[in-house]
Amino acid sequence: MASDMHKETPALRARFHVAYGEFSLEADLTLPGRGVTALFGHSGSGKTTLLRAIAGLERHPGAYLEVNGEVWQDGDQFLPTHQRPLGYVFQEASLFAHLNVERNLNFGLKRIPAAERRVNLEQAVELLGIGPLLHRQPDKLSGGERQRVAIARALLTSPRLLLMDEPLAALDGKRKAEILPYLTRLRQELDIPVLYVTHSPDEVARLADHLVLLDGGRVAASGPLGETLARLDLPLAAGDDAGVVIEGSVAGHDDTYHLLAVDFPGGQVQVAHGPAPTGTRLRFQVRARDVSLSLSARDDSSILNRVAATITSVAAADTPAHRLVRLEADGTPLLARITCRSWDQLELQPGKRVWAQIKAVALLA
Repeated sequence: MASDMHKETPALRARFHVAYGEFSLEADLTLPGRGVTALFGHSGSGKTTLLRAIAGLERHPGAYLEVNGEVWQDGDQFLPTHQRPLGYVFQEASLFAHLNVERNLNFGLKRIPAAERRVNLEQAVELLGIGPLLHRQPDKLSGGERQRVAIARALLTSPRLLLMDEPLAALDGKRKAEILPYLTRLRQELDIPVLYVTHSPDEVARLADHLVLLDGGRVAASGPLGETLARLDLPLAAGDDAGVVIEGSVAGHDDTYHLLAVDFPGGQVQVAHGPAPTGTRLRFQVRARDVSLSLSARDDSSILNRVAATITSVAAADTPAHRLVRLEADGTPLLARITCRSWDQLELQPGKRVWAQIKAVALLA
């Protein structure tokens, strides 16, 4: 079930026109056939409407849906929901109250003939860490535990597509922190494409490989997470939390200063963190507000992380005193939020080579 990143990636193709009174959804998407695609946007942007259309819960004329080579809908051809090999996880776990956890899981497993099962019970239990819960009733579980059981039950239907509709929205911060590592593990270890609806930037940063930004029923952007977060023409770049997400691998650990070295295509960053095995894949976040620019590689600063980069574009920020700068570090996009005064004093312009000084990074996984 583990992903093979060198294998050709098939695709999910979806085309829908949905009209509900004054609201309409127009979506024409080609998405990766593996990994997590986040459907992101404000409430009312059309995220759940699109997810329900993909699930076949509502039939829309003229729609087209293809999942990794299998056509589920094309004009009059329509595969009903119960015949679509998908799993669906809602905001509420919706477990069967009269069945314990193990019997809830077996309900999902028994829907699939033994010869067609791609996920077995032991695998789902281990991935979601629910072994100690098997003999409990749903009313004896925390919100996070119930949602982990619901996800395991969905996986046991051996879906070719997993749909998750804001699965953490009903949880408090503590329960979200409890379940996020398990969702990260699913992303890393299962070869099942996931469409993940959320309005949380933190969940996008932690989990997504691909990002679809919906606004007023229209697709404002769709692309790989790092590239899309770094687009200056999107509102994502304008806010105080603007930044990029980068994946790298552990290069070593400085036991004296408790710093973890993480290599990525554009260079290396030092993170205040405990040791991790060399080669471990990690994801970290660099916010635009934590990046300053210099014309030289200064070593007389408290900032540990310096990366050579080229300015590719610039845009106005959400205040008249600042500018947003997009940079490329050997193909890895970065954002910097600097003052207009600094831009003028350093005589910066697109194409200029600079050093990006990264004050801190947030290690996400």
